Amino acid sequence: MEITITGVNAITYPSLHIWNWTVSVYLFCGGLAAGLLIMSAIANLRAGPANPEDRVDTVRAALLAPFVLMFGMFFIWLDLERHFNTYWFFLSFEPAAPMSWGGWGLGLGLPLSLAYALSNVSQEHRQWLRFDFLKELAAWLNPYLKPLAKIVFALGIFIGIYTGVLLSVLVARPLWNTPVLPIHCLVSALATGAAVIILIATRGSTQLFFTKINLWLITTDLILMVFDFLGHLTSGASHRESILPFFTYTSQYFVFGVAFVLIALLFPLALVSMLLCVKEGNKGELSGATRFRMKLSAVMVLAAAFIIRLAWVYAGQLTKLS
Repeated sequence: MEITITGVNAITYPSLHIWNWTVSVYLFCGGLAAGLLIMSAIANLRAGPANPEDRVDTVRAALLAPFVLMFGMFFIWLDLERHFNTYWFFLSFEPAAPMSWGGWGLGLGLPLSLAYALSNVSQEHRQWLRFDFLKELAAWLNPYLKPLAKIVFALGIFIGIYTGVLLSVLVARPLWNTPVLPIHCLVSALATGAAVIILIATRGSTQLFFTKINLWLITTDLILMVFDFLGHLTSGASHRESILPFFTYTSQYFVFGVAFVLIALLFPLALVSMLLCVKEGNKGELSGATRFRMKLSAVMVLAAAFIIRLAWVYAGQLTKLS
């Protein structure tokens, strides 16, 4: 007897392997690590030798990035059915498989991000490193900061796009199968990276610089989401059905859609949009209340980035290509 399953979802067929919250955490951490690498690289390449203090606030971001990446890779490892056979993945390379590109990219990117993190640690900050061999390695890598910044800039773009490619190549899932998704994930990754730097920075000028970047990223994200939704709504029946839960007020995913629009786009823009008129050298207008608004806006961007990844992973498995 042959049985053909046509309605594949976690509710109807719970015995099938599905992607759950661990994949959402991985996508969020991968995007955040990519954003931290890109934004830290931008700050390092932007600051000239005569103004090295512009890099002080990004040292922590560079040190944080590889640990965020490892944290995300741990969660995708948890999702694997056979955890201790992971090494087989790196014994072959399939050029036509995006997941193979992503696995090798993450595998090679982790040591590069660690090397870049150590190169950021200047002599006055080497007391942060606990072991002597790390201090010696940081001293050896520090002269190569600029070349490593260029490498991790490209690496961050690759990882940021890959988190979207991982979903968009699955043709059987209409919600994920859109060319806009990788670009949206990259923009979201950049926004989350800038948001973390805003939160950990101690200098108002650094917070202002990355807040302005985030304003343009949020605006770009809003435009991309509009085109993404319009693309689904004007496409075939399967694509139209996949996006409807975010527009149907009786659906549980309607709350996720509203939360994303408000927390990721409208509220952060309303909080800090007036800062576009403030010049970076004008420290007089960066009051405590202004810096609080910048940090609150950054927290909203981080929260919304995780919310949309959680909703996208689960909602994408509700519908199928028919």
